[in-house]
Amino acid sequence: MTPLRAGVVGVGHLGQHHARLWAELPGCRLVAVVDADPGRARAIAARTGAEALDAAHALLGRVDAVSIAVPTEAHRDVALPFLEAGVPVLVEKPMAATLDEADAMIHAAARSGALLGVGHTERFNPAVAELARRVKRPRFIECHRLGSFAPRSLDIDVVLDLMIHDLDIALSLVGGPIRSADAVGVAALTRRVDIANARLVFETGCVANLTASRISAAKTRKIRVFERDGYLSADCAAGTLEHYRLAEGAAGERPTIAQETVSVGSEEPLRRELAAFAAAVRGEAPFPVGGSEGRRALAAALEIARTVAGTIEAGE
Repeated sequence: MTPLRAGVVGVGHLGQHHARLWAELPGCRLVAVVDADPGRARAIAARTGAEALDAAHALLGRVDAVSIAVPTEAHRDVALPFLEAGVPVLVEKPMAATLDEADAMIHAAARSGALLGVGHTERFNPAVAELARRVKRPRFIECHRLGSFAPRSLDIDVVLDLMIHDLDIALSLVGGPIRSADAVGVAALTRRVDIANARLVFETGCVANLTASRISAAKTRKIRVFERDGYLSADCAAGTLEHYRLAEGAAGERPTIAQETVSVGSEEPLRRELAAFAAAVRGEAPFPVGGSEGRRALAAALEIARTVAGTIEAGE
């Protein structure tokens, strides 16, 4: 098999892992990396056996796929030349800063036939993937995504930074549009909202309660999905899944709760994501998070962010 040639634009906190994994994936070869900091690009290139380039457009004609992990505000401008040239693009979440920018990327991909994937990596978490496989008709979803403060991704608020993971997961599990959304939030350590809570009601009747924070003392990434006859609890950080089911009791006895600890494996979610993207580039399987799914999550996140901003302004 001819190796799939990959490039990475933006090798900061997350992009460096894209570079590491592209260099390690069977059947793939990391050709080059690009970063606004030339020294950082050279360091990551040396570590992965790739070439350091000084501009994203220098990758054109040299790669079969590209990961884009630059700040959100630059996603569209970096992605468009590749999409217009028919080069498959995997862009980190959120896929763009605005819906207009997301639409420009989607339309460019449609015109050229290029594959456009969005890096909602949590979908590839083994615990989340198994949870999604088991969920039938969710009635209530509860998500807590709490992280400690880090001086990165401060160009966006916590809704677009963290909560969007759970918005994407909830939307994919429910499979229907959001009917209404209420949200509140607080800007604590930065100029943007650092902690937020949203309550979503879907057209199916399912309700989701999402909390995201980037100023918490302890890190938590948990998802609980309740259905008619039981519920599932996924710990995304630990990579574990518990399935609780209602077990009917014998005649005259009360029902009980049966617990199953599900074995889900421990493969790195980003590795699974890049392997899935490579398979999609080769035409072996569709990539599960395309431009339309990325736009759907972005639209929900932007609406929640607007609602949060309105509550803050009303309280001032």
